Amino acid sequence: MRALILVDLQYDFMPGGALTVPGGDEVVAVANGLMSEFDWVVATQDWHPADHLSFASQHPGKVPGDEIELAGVRQTLWPDHCVQGARGAELHADLDQSRIAKIVRKGTDRWIDSYSAFYDNARKRSTGLEDLLRARAVDEVVLMGLASDYCVKYSVLDALQLGFGVEVRKAGCRGIDLHAGDVERAWSEMRSAGAKIV
Repeated sequence: MRALILVDLQYDFMPGGALTVPGGDEVVAVANGLMSEFDWVVATQDWHPADHLSFASQHPGKVPGDEIELAGVRQTLWPDHCVQGARGAELHADLDQSRIAKIVRKGTDRWIDSYSAFYDNARKRSTGLEDLLRARAVDEVVLMGLASDYCVKYSVLDALQLGFGVEVRKAGCRGIDLHAGDVERAWSEMRSAGAKIV
């Protein structure tokens, strides 16, 4: 069985949001068009406490884009975004949420970020998504969302490592490109790891 995973289609990643992904709002219509092709749809939601340590505001003298070590892994610092209960953390209102069977929240632990839909960045804690997919006998996942070079990429790599067949809908993804070339490198990395890029 195939499942569709919609990655972080939240206001803070859309134009005007705290952590804008250029063209991020363009993928909402793509998601709505895709959902009818799948029996089971999951959405992920970045869901940070207000004092999350991936926020540059929590580190005096640091600015978004700086890097630190957090929970033993390199961590890019970001503007405050997707704070639990805030409008920026909400899924976009134009997204047809009636077709979403489950919302998986990630990044809830102050001490470690979670780009992947499956694990935190240190791979110490699961989000529960793998168990949900296994319970539904899902063996292939199709991913789209934001951002290509962060949460989509890490979700894809983890899904492959867990043994799922993985397809990524490129038209439904947009990237940050914090460092020029990041997005193209992410596509190459996903393809090299075994993902089918459509």
